[in-house]
Amino acid sequence: MSLHRAGFIRILQKLPGAFDHADLDPDTGTVVLANEAQGCLEVLDGQLLRHEVSIPDCSGASGVLYLPELRSFIGAARAKGRVILVDARSWQVVREMPVGPRPNGLAWDGGRRQVLVADVKDHSARLMDVLSGASVADAALPGRPRWCLYDNARNRYWVNIADPAMVVGLRGADLQKEVEFSVDAAGPHGLALDETTARLLVACDAGRLLALERDTGRVVGECALAGPPDVVWLNAQRRRLYVAIGEPGCVQAVDLDTYDIVEEIVTEQGAHTLAFDDRRQLLYVFLPKTGQAAVYEETDERNRSHEIDRMMDEGGAWR
Repeated sequence: MSLHRAGFIRILQKLPGAFDHADLDPDTGTVVLANEAQGCLEVLDGQLLRHEVSIPDCSGASGVLYLPELRSFIGAARAKGRVILVDARSWQVVREMPVGPRPNGLAWDGGRRQVLVADVKDHSARLMDVLSGASVADAALPGRPRWCLYDNARNRYWVNIADPAMVVGLRGADLQKEVEFSVDAAGPHGLALDETTARLLVACDAGRLLALERDTGRVVGECALAGPPDVVWLNAQRRRLYVAIGEPGCVQAVDLDTYDIVEEIVTEQGAHTLAFDDRRQLLYVFLPKTGQAAVYEETDERNRSHEIDRMMDEGGAWR
């Protein structure tokens, strides 16, 4: 298995950028990316490799999540203390919801049509009814939250806490704390759930990836990373986890059976976020300095020449 570069998507004309989280619609392959520098969401056609439209009014854009039951995306406008709901057909903002001072992490319970919003200023979690815009519940967190997710099998939200280093489990209906696991590495950041093995995959600022048993918190696998990680994404078909590392600027692929680093691609300094289309096996890595997304296809061939060509014309566009 190997990642082969398929092309680039030009996103920005004004450089440098500041990209944060992204998510995608698996049916269409459309990618939506938080553009923090411009205060908007960027819509990308992942199959035709082109930028479609920018959605304004998302100041301090950070978290992004696709809501399949509603055919919509939700984005955290961190500078405005709001989240916005965007229709994935018209690309119109259909609702703004005040949620707290600095919303960041998002997790979606499709059955209840509720989204958890983790706030990095007041260290809280808020549960919002997306259809009505009403607040359902809130909970104080033991520290600054990072990324979070919803675990349908356990009816539980999992939230990474940077300090003290831990993962907290909150009941889906009302955010009552059910469990917390200490993490033996500083700064839990990226988070994914390997449903095949029932393990939480926690990427930590200390440059380590830990695999925790979902029900006990016991560490059952780990590996050293090339630097402090940010976004992680699971490739369920090929049993890989992709880890974006902004410094020095790379993506590492971790085998989820052995927890070995099985591949590394050089990206760009500051490229700390990515998204993965499991259906099409396409990896999108967002490059803030050059204002683009580098697109890689996962194949069964082996080819290790993955250095990004930095040959640019005088106008600053990729050749």
